[in-house]
Amino acid sequence: MSILNLNSDAPSTISIALIDPDDQRREEATGFLAGFHGTTVREFSSFPANLDDLPRMLRQHYDAILIGLDSDPERAFDVVEGLCACNSATVMVYSAQSSLETAVRFMRAGAREFLTLPLLQTEMADALERLSARRLETPHGKRKPKKLFVFLGVKGGCGVTTIASNFAIALAQESNQRTLLIDFGLPLGDVAINLGIVAEYSITNALQDPSRLDANFLRSLLTRHSSGLAVLPAPGEFSPMQPPPEAIDKLLAVARQSFDYVVVDAGSRIDLTDTAIFDESANIYLIAQIGVSELRNVHRMITQLYSTRGNRLQIVLNRYPPHALLFDEHQIAKALTKPAQWKIPDDYVTARRIRSNAIPVVLEDSPISKVIRQMARTACGMPAEAEKKKGFSLFGRKKEPADRIMLIAGEPEEA
Repeated sequence: MSILNLNSDAPSTISIALIDPDDQRREEATGFLAGFHGTTVREFSSFPANLDDLPRMLRQHYDAILIGLDSDPERAFDVVEGLCACNSATVMVYSAQSSLETAVRFMRAGAREFLTLPLLQTEMADALERLSARRLETPHGKRKPKKLFVFLGVKGGCGVTTIASNFAIALAQESNQRTLLIDFGLPLGDVAINLGIVAEYSITNALQDPSRLDANFLRSLLTRHSSGLAVLPAPGEFSPMQPPPEAIDKLLAVARQSFDYVVVDAGSRIDLTDTAIFDESANIYLIAQIGVSELRNVHRMITQLYSTRGNRLQIVLNRYPPHALLFDEHQIAKALTKPAQWKIPDDYVTARRIRSNAIPVVLEDSPISKVIRQMARTACGMPAEAEKKKGFSLFGRKKEPADRIMLIAGEPEEA
């Protein structure tokens, strides 16, 4: 092991742990990094024998961990996955192979940067600049959550886009974290209309050339909603584009590395089940209404596709009319295979108003917005929001309002 540029106490210093069993490439990478002022590098000439040894091996904090892949790609993958699960440092990898499939695989495991040998001055400078920006945002030892939320309808017209769009706004506001909403409603998608935004670029720009897609390119395509939410909408014009799964996987990998929360409006596209949208780590909200065909579809989708999801699958009953049901609660729960976690009330007046004005319902105070905002708070680990009971007068004296916790369909499960 060797240590270069030992001025690690300087505020601008970036500390890097370099792991690569290939001596020649490790030494070349170390020498290359030495050319960047304010960078300290510590070399490790082997991967840990056991992943449990990682914390002991990297006992001091590093801003970044740079890993060479080519000597043992599978072992390197295990190390990257282990580091990203338990370490707050930014993980970067490098390889002489510029395979898109390999890049996507390692980025999905948690790597922030995929660099190709020979290392280039401009690419490394950009990577270190992004690292410095993240270091300012996140104090040492604190790791922000990275979650994917997918909204899927059991049939068209059940309100997926409205719920997904408003959930994303509420999530961005409640968590105060970087949140991205992606509209996968190809060839037609209505996220932009629902949010009242006009976008210059769309998801087709991101998917048409996956090899070009990185954090900077993705950022250039996004439209910002006034709430602070970043949006990658579907195109405003009809697009027959059918992107390959590899392009979708790359987009999701880049998005999840760039944002703390990624919300996907998947419409009713169960044809995307084998893509990264429905990765095992994704939290799926299955949207349905109370009707024979909808309940049947929920039952089929859960039993055939999502039976092992557990709490990562939540059922949302939209336009729920509690006093005009064709079925009782027991029949509904039996058809769904489990009770619905969320019930969004059938508020026709509010729904009609927001459709006419293109104002997100979650920005208003209504029965619908209260449930969706509570969904977002639960999703990001926040406690239930307290409401005030209305006071009443007794012999001209008003009782103080009491606090209560709003529970929707019982205790909501964690997303």
